Amino acid sequence: MNENLIYQGNPKKINGGDKEARIKQTDNFRAKHVIKYLNGFRKYHFHDTSSQSPFTQYSSIKNDTTYFYADGRNIAAFLYYIREKNKIVYNRIVKNIQSVAPYFSDFEFYPNEESLLRLQWRDKFSDVIYGANDFSDGTLRFIALSVLFLQPNLPDTIIIDEPELGLHPFAITKLAGMIKSASKRNCQVIVATQSSDLISHFEAEDIITVDQVNGESKFCRQSSQNLKVWLDDYYTIDDLWKRNMIEGGQPNQCL
Repeated sequence: MNENLIYQGNPKKINGGDKEARIKQTDNFRAKHVIKYLNGFRKYHFHDTSSQSPFTQYSSIKNDTTYFYADGRNIAAFLYYIREKNKIVYNRIVKNIQSVAPYFSDFEFYPNEESLLRLQWRDKFSDVIYGANDFSDGTLRFIALSVLFLQPNLPDTIIIDEPELGLHPFAITKLAGMIKSASKRNCQVIVATQSSDLISHFEAEDIITVDQVNGESKFCRQSSQNLKVWLDDYYTIDDLWKRNMIEGGQPNQCL
């Protein structure tokens, strides 16, 4: 499929057979640097919380602990690994979950003879062992987000789509805090969101709007200076977005 790559107003046609598509086959040192950089990206998508979701699957404590998978399917093995290797971080994850779900006590880990286990947990008021599907959708997503952003070894870059889905407003506040904390640990976090609640926790310069204009993506970083007259009048960045007062990010600009 042919595409146009436009940089500084200069279009260039690219297709699946161009040299960019063969980047892994070259010995060029710049290409190797780009490959290493791109391999540091981790993309995440936690939308599926159905009865057959990735969170309900078995994972191996031998083979599924190197990094947190894109859909969270190794959450049980990854949590088990964190508990065994870094109890301080594990306890931090548990406490963070309890701040949103006060009834939650702890996870239960029971690997079978094949070293496989799945997500199980206890609450504070029962001896019953529950499974992933016994959490609400929002709580289950928040658990995955806590594991992702509080893990001991963060990837270089995290890309995540609509992490706010199903979250309580307080959980969205906690999510914003986790994103900021991860960014201070030398991890770039790129979030695709339509949540005014989530962006309310960030500065204008942290926000880039994306519009499709005539088949092309138009990116626009916001500026506190450009919005100063409104921000000085006690509007917040989410107020301005709701009122269509920021540049970009509005459906009618895509026509």
